[in-house]
Amino acid sequence: MALVSPSLLSADFGHLADDCTMLNESVADYAHVDVMDGMFVPNISFGTPVIKAMAKHCQKPLDVHLMIEQPERYLSLFRDLNAHILNVHYEACKHLHRTVQEIRALGMKPAVTLNPATPVELLQDILPEVDMVLLMSVNPGFGGQKFIPQVLNKARRLKNMIVEQGLNTLIEVDGGIDTNTAPQAVEAGIDVLVAGSFVFGSNNPKETIQWLKSL
Repeated sequence: MALVSPSLLSADFGHLADDCTMLNESVADYAHVDVMDGMFVPNISFGTPVIKAMAKHCQKPLDVHLMIEQPERYLSLFRDLNAHILNVHYEACKHLHRTVQEIRALGMKPAVTLNPATPVELLQDILPEVDMVLLMSVNPGFGGQKFIPQVLNKARRLKNMIVEQGLNTLIEVDGGIDTNTAPQAVEAGIDVLVAGSFVFGSNNPKETIQWLKSL
């Protein structure tokens, strides 16, 4: 059974509280929050006031994905915004181990994200320190992109690394999840499905989340 983390980037910002209530009533495991700074990625998304509002209305644990430069500057800020999982990009962290340690010391679960072209083998030595690895199956920065199929091989290689080290690290995937790609992702060993437009653009988001959860 897959874990599901619907991405609030695809929610209706005019009715954000209603979408958070829908997630609360669904079988979703997390609420995925994409934070973009316009530098690490070309887009800009939520600021802290919006995330604070999300945390107020959303009862699901916040799965926060920092697509920002120098994320280490903001770790305590996101702890104060009730982040449960704090996900930083391998490509954005000069001192990744230190950043991961600080996230855990602040009481959050540390996670590391890899862009599509970044090989999973670079995480060999940090894997024991993280609770989750997020594999981007699109180029980060915008919703609605097409799934990059090579991520399935990355997931299989990463799963082998996790098993070889005797770890319980979760594998998450973000980008292009739909009726075709979600089962492929689960078959490849992915544990957590991030879905944005597939959930919030569906006729019945709760049923869509239920279907993803059943995989």
